[in-house]
Amino acid sequence: MLRRVLTVALVIITALLLQSTIFAQIKLLGVRPELLYLVTIVIAILEGPQEGAIVGFAGGMMQDFLLNQPKGITALTLTLLGYAMGMARQYIVSASPLLPTFLVAAGTAAGIAFYEVVSFLLGQLDQPLSYSVKVIVLTAVYNAVLTPIFFPLLRRMFEGSRPQRVVRF
Repeated sequence: MLRRVLTVALVIITALLLQSTIFAQIKLLGVRPELLYLVTIVIAILEGPQEGAIVGFAGGMMQDFLLNQPKGITALTLTLLGYAMGMARQYIVSASPLLPTFLVAAGTAAGIAFYEVVSFLLGQLDQPLSYSVKVIVLTAVYNAVLTPIFFPLLRRMFEGSRPQRVVRF
């Protein structure tokens, strides 16, 4: 159990550090990737809705405390996204290696769109709709490009942190 918690904490902190340092400088047409969205979606696909929601909430709160904005918007978005993607996992019957890439792209687009709508409703968003659509599409593409790199790493980490089943007679 402790190994699992440490793995989740390590993944979230690493994603935050990479997003705020390296990937903040590497932009695609002015948009940076959202690694916490990618991590939340991948973990939800691998582990299910409960784990996805927990990782989404923890990562979202950490990111909210790093940013100068109302606390909880990112946490709400990632919690709902993690739960929804984890619930969608039970309907996945394809073993295609491209499936995680499409799920990350669609999940990122839906998550960013939800975040933009909530921010607009709370009066935190002062940008035109065309810019928001550009951010949604480019962030989804950027995360989809990064998925083949991060998905195998996260899968290997979380398979290694699963508790071993012990059978006693």
